[in-house]
Amino acid sequence: MPTFNNRRRLEFTPAQMFDLVADVERYPEFVPLCESLKVTSRETRGDAEIVVAKMGVGYKAIRESFATRITLQREKYEILVEYLDGPFSHLENRWRFLPVDDGCEVDFYLDYEFRSRMLALVMGAVFDKAFAKFSTAFEARAGKIYRPRRGNLGSPGTPAWIKP
Repeated sequence: MPTFNNRRRLEFTPAQMFDLVADVERYPEFVPLCESLKVTSRETRGDAEIVVAKMGVGYKAIRESFATRITLQREKYEILVEYLDGPFSHLENRWRFLPVDDGCEVDFYLDYEFRSRMLALVMGAVFDKAFAKFSTAFEARAGKIYRPRRGNLGSPGTPAWIKP
């Protein structure tokens, strides 16, 4: 199963990064391969918000869609995405936003496997490249929306990496 895991320090607050990743309706604007996203339900359970969404992805002539359950735990700055239905046999995505002195540390984890061997052969390499760029896409979006708090890490509108 392909797995991606990275941890980066960013000059944005945990709350800013949590809000950015939690705003799933905006994903078609900047997430690689994401062509559409529709929230089908939203509810509160204890201290978590549970969102069910259907994402449409595509590359050239190939189109697929899949449903996920997204658990948003604002107090912990954690987001868990669990697979419900679609072309995967397994998909799990976790985000954690940890406070650090100059912003936050973003911990990104993704693990997935296609249900069909044929689809894995056709789309596997494309998805691998796109999923590997997920965290970078969110960093760039944060730079565009929030801009760095300190000017020495880049001009406004650019991603603000502290250290890779």
